[in-house]
Amino acid sequence: MDSKKEQLLALIQHNPFISQQDLAERLKLSRSAVAGHVAALTRERRIVGRAYVLPQRSPVVCIGGSNIDRKLRSLAALQMGNSNPAVSSESPGGVARNVAENLARLGLPVHLLSAFGADAAGRSLLEQAKQSGLDCSASLIAPDAPTGSYTAVLNPDGSLALGLAQMDLCERLTPDFLDQCAAQRAQAGLLVIDLNLPAASIQQLLAEAQVEGSAAVVAVAVSPSKMARLPADLHGLHLLMLNRDELSACAGIALNNAADLARAHLLLSERGLQGLIVTQGADALWFGKAGQALKSLKPKRVKVVDVTGAGDAFAAGVCAALSQAPDDLAAACRLGISLARLTLQSEHTVSPELSPALLPDL
Repeated sequence: MDSKKEQLLALIQHNPFISQQDLAERLKLSRSAVAGHVAALTRERRIVGRAYVLPQRSPVVCIGGSNIDRKLRSLAALQMGNSNPAVSSESPGGVARNVAENLARLGLPVHLLSAFGADAAGRSLLEQAKQSGLDCSASLIAPDAPTGSYTAVLNPDGSLALGLAQMDLCERLTPDFLDQCAAQRAQAGLLVIDLNLPAASIQQLLAEAQVEGSAAVVAVAVSPSKMARLPADLHGLHLLMLNRDELSACAGIALNNAADLARAHLLLSERGLQGLIVTQGADALWFGKAGQALKSLKPKRVKVVDVTGAGDAFAAGVCAALSQAPDDLAAACRLGISLARLTLQSEHTVSPELSPALLPDL
């Protein structure tokens, strides 16, 4: 065998569990060169993932942000410009990471492709992910940057007053990173991304999703300011989940009534979007597929303990349902609402009450 790629394939055939580092050492190649060969073999369908990927139960692959959530809850009405007494807590967070943990607690196999610093916070997040059943083996570990953080300032009733996000590390989840973890993505039954990803990476994932046989891509928004990361061409995007402000930023129009929502849906459908879910907190959410009128669902009122993570729980419920019944968007929204309600009534970003028993046969 003259080709390094063929030698690499032979080593993988002999030991499907072999690491990229071992391959690099045996073939006297750089890690990036090995990753390039693996990506090429994956595109050629000569390999379809590492041995721990079970083909009979394709995993949900979540790509995006992981960080430490810090919550500061005021004990009285907030007074801007002054010191306010508060209680604080700290927990794992990040949109993609939260969605992944929710899915894992529902009993689904989940791979998380994210970025962590080689610091105490990063080590803590990775250990917690392992305990939750998440496979983070292909995630990026940065020795020269801190793990991301999100600080939520909450009102006494648990509603969000202010959120501060430091997510610079996600900028390293580049197209090159995606190529390096192509093998881990190849067996995905569903691909869930958050919009912390760089625009070039999102564009690559949507382009790949247009290839016949590829996994459906679901995108979860993170803020109005990051809606610009979506490309103008949305072909390849199976579903976009976002709130009213994020939809306004994405469609480029003000949303004052139901007619405006319908117009925004039409504009995004014309750009290639296949499905849309618009959440409005405690108000009715809207959902629909391209070419169909939007429908609404009204969540039941609950006593809110903490809003943090409720949107991620909703997204996870939608994705869990779609992994079983890809065409039933109404059922997906109902499961999402159920999970969000549990999270709203919990002090935890991911409710410990989640279990496989909550996942119905759809």
